[in-house]
Amino acid sequence: KMADELPQVKSEGTGSTAPSGTGVASCWDMRWSRTDPGMRSEERLKENLYDLDDWTVLINEAKQDTVDRARILYERLVQRFPTSGRYWRIYIEHEMRGRNYERVEKLFQRCLLKVLSLDLMKTYLDYVKETKGSLPTFREKMTQAYEFALEKVGLDFSSLPIWMEYVMFLRSGDVSGSFAENQKITTVRKVFQRAVATPMINTETVWKSYSQFEQSTNHIVAKKLLDEKSRDFVTSRRVAKEYEAVTRGLLRGSAALPPNGSPEELQQLALWKKYIQWEKDNPMHTDDAALLAKRVMFAYEQSLLTFCYHPSVWCDAAAYLESVGKLMADKGDLPASRVWNDDASSLYERATEAIPTCPLLYFAYADFEEMRMKYDKVHGIYTKLLEVKETDPTLAYVQYMRFARRAEGIKAARTVFKKARDDSRTRGHAYVAAALMEYYCTKDKNIALKIFELGLKKYANDADYCLAYVEFLTHLNEDNNTRVLYERILSSIAPEKSGGLLTKFLEFETNVGDLASVVKVEKRRNSTIREEFRDQETIILVDRYKYMGLWPCTNVELRSMSHPEFMRSITISGSSGPSGHWRAGPWGPEESSSISLSYPRPDLAQMRPFKPTPYAGHIGMPGGVFPPPPTVGDLLSRLPPPSSYEGPFVNVDDLMRIVMECRLRSPASRLEDGMLTKLKQENGTSEGHEDRKSRKRAPDRDESDEEGSVAPPAKDIYRARQQKKATA
Repeated sequence: KMADELPQVKSEGTGSTAPSGTGVASCWDMRWSRTDPGMRSEERLKENLYDLDDWTVLINEAKQDTVDRARILYERLVQRFPTSGRYWRIYIEHEMRGRNYERVEKLFQRCLLKVLSLDLMKTYLDYVKETKGSLPTFREKMTQAYEFALEKVGLDFSSLPIWMEYVMFLRSGDVSGSFAENQKITTVRKVFQRAVATPMINTETVWKSYSQFEQSTNHIVAKKLLDEKSRDFVTSRRVAKEYEAVTRGLLRGSAALPPNGSPEELQQLALWKKYIQWEKDNPMHTDDAALLAKRVMFAYEQSLLTFCYHPSVWCDAAAYLESVGKLMADKGDLPASRVWNDDASSLYERATEAIPTCPLLYFAYADFEEMRMKYDKVHGIYTKLLEVKETDPTLAYVQYMRFARRAEGIKAARTVFKKARDDSRTRGHAYVAAALMEYYCTKDKNIALKIFELGLKKYANDADYCLAYVEFLTHLNEDNNTRVLYERILSSIAPEKSGGLLTKFLEFETNVGDLASVVKVEKRRNSTIREEFRDQETIILVDRYKYMGLWPCTNVELRSMSHPEFMRSITISGSSGPSGHWRAGPWGPEESSSISLSYPRPDLAQMRPFKPTPYAGHIGMPGGVFPPPPTVGDLLSRLPPPSSYEGPFVNVDDLMRIVMECRLRSPASRLEDGMLTKLKQENGTSEGHEDRKSRKRAPDRDESDEEGSVAPPAKDIYRARQQKKATA
């Protein structure tokens, strides 16, 4: 299917025809690098196979090596990071430099349909241009390549270069005749209209180019066509702006790593889920369900490039495809429903290949195919999971038996149980599931008892299995057989593992035995777990008489004797103890409720008051972050946070330059001028007149004094009159 869908590109180039993965599997345990840094990186990769820094060291070394030798490392790389478009591109470009075109085509078939990377698709287009340019069918093959690229990554927000290259390629073709010319114009127009309706970066550029194209083709019909598509352009421009806001902070193109639970990983996962939910909310308000589903699945595919080791992303994507298929079936479009269901099946298959050790993906895949009544395929899914050596097959056998019983009856489930018995990795859970299935489905308790007895021979030391067996017998109301089974198990199991069994045995005797039997089992249990109940006879009595949520003592009394379950309920839930009492206490209900329990509380005297740390108050130093001086810190704590200020913003460099260039008088000169002004106001204008005369008699003053004086106003009436008299 992959080879049929991917445009085939044959070439006349000389290159090896061997499969690209030949001999790679046997080289995993061999040392590859020849340099000291590379050898050290290989040693570290044995401890952590996902150390990107060490892989980068080896990649840089491989780029300088021959392609035949570097191919070994590249295969290791793409097997470890199968969804990284960057690593696939490095591998392919190295093969292209060696002109190994047949290998290049096989590499493209391995990655192009699954790794929807824009850079990888550009490399594919460059490869087609390089290898097909001299062939007579170049334009036809190049058109197929562009259509394939737009089908896969045309919804990418940064796909504008591919759209524009495709338009330029179509317009550059030489045609003869009016029919061929009209056909060319129609093809270019359709590509333009598809691009205009696709939200992406710089969508205004596409609209401008489309407008110019229509105006140059036929200005009469251009206005009508542009008016028809203007709504699509406005919508795509609006959605593009929303896209930028929704995906802000989203990291694309990073290599996929296994889950580690780091804050950065959880933040990126939350951003991807936010973006996918935004696509599901149909921001384009389109009525085309297929287009909406295509955009949502493209978002899922982009997230899987980074989170292909997270089962939740695979399950969410497959569940969405299932919902789309169901929607199409409800609308009556059965062919489209089958297509979407087939896509969901293919996605599940990819998920099990990406995370082969995750049973969750196999179970979801099997249930999906079971709903489609494809039982043979379900058998293959469970068989594939059971062949994985790194996993515990017990749960797989349990689910496999349940499927076989639902689909083919109890005999098919018994066949699966026989396989589970023959598998040495199986644990006792499979026996419990098979026994209960026989009891509930065939109503035959004898078969169930035989299965339990068969499992007891193998798992007699497994306390959980023994508890499941005795609980089954207890529900059958076979008291004597239950006591015999308890004694058999307790005689063979280790004392340190018998605490839970003895507790169940005590509960059983409390329900069906006499007081002597209860006391006997109670002493036996206490002797086994004496450390917990040493000198705690009262607690033993409380446990004997309690029933469900009813206690023979009040909360105050239980707390005074430090009952373990009472103290545990306080620690976990913060409640006042077990709910419900057999009696309210000697004080009566009102007095008992009025007594307050003093719980352990922190010493508030040792707590420091919370002080918000100002964002701008930290001083970053190599040794850490240091607080500002107390006065500055107090000022910063009173100021609003920087996020609340939206402008205008001051250019600090220009402000400091203006302050440095500003020439100010000294405080003493300003004080002296102020005193002279006050004296002039008190003595009238005569002194001012004498002062003006003195200034006239001293024309040869130092220029530095003039520079320090205050400049006269621009419209000085007195000076204008004096100058007029002097010129008269």
